[in-house]
Amino acid sequence: MLDNYPDVLNVSDVQRVLGIGRKQAYELVHSGNFHVINIGKRIKVSKSVLIKWIEGEKNNHAN
Repeated sequence: MLDNYPDVLNVSDVQRVLGIGRKQAYELVHSGNFHVINIGKRIKVSKSVLIKWIEGEKNNHAN
């Protein structure tokens, strides 16, 4: 399923992957549970970081 997504995801990609609402997706990327990249007002998440988080791996570099 994740093969259809780019290596760097935006919040709407995270929303679709996890099957959650827009508000929940933004709360998640702002939670500090995994590393995100802020480019201006855009928020990007590495697909590999999201997969590791889903699988329960800890990320010591969370923002």
